[in-house]
Amino acid sequence: MPKAIQAYVRYVDRVSHIIGRIAMYLIFVMMGILLFSAISRSVFDVPYIWVVEMAQFTMAAYYLLGGGYSMLLNSHVRVDIFYGRWSIRKRAFTDSITAFCLIFYLVFLLVGGLSSTRYALEYGQKNYSTWGPPLAPIKIIMCFGIVVMLLQAFSMFFKDLARARGVPIEGKSA
Repeated sequence: MPKAIQAYVRYVDRVSHIIGRIAMYLIFVMMGILLFSAISRSVFDVPYIWVVEMAQFTMAAYYLLGGGYSMLLNSHVRVDIFYGRWSIRKRAFTDSITAFCLIFYLVFLLVGGLSSTRYALEYGQKNYSTWGPPLAPIKIIMCFGIVVMLLQAFSMFFKDLARARGVPIEGKSA
């Protein structure tokens, strides 16, 4: 593989690793929000209307920002009916096809996300709830997470293609 592709794989893997490690802590933020809600309701009898939506936004950021890291660690779900019996090169070839399908999906997801984000920014879109938070910030975070997953999908594609050719590219290892 060309040096530019190898550099791309190393850089994107490193970025996905950093963002994923940071995103891991969002689960604690969400737990803190829910713990605050439970204590304020049960101890002080003061319910807050923003807690559930804020926990949902935090969870959305958690799994979208962690998507590239999950792909990097190869910790996504794979149905292993035949896959485990195949050679490394055949697995890599199959993975390169599925990575291409993932890239196709993520491009359409990103186009829709960007359109939705532009709408939210242009019209000041708010959620239809009692709290009514603006939706632009979470949509921007979601688009950023999709971009990271798209870059990581290309990295996976290049690594699988190289492995299928018998010359593996080593990126960032977890």
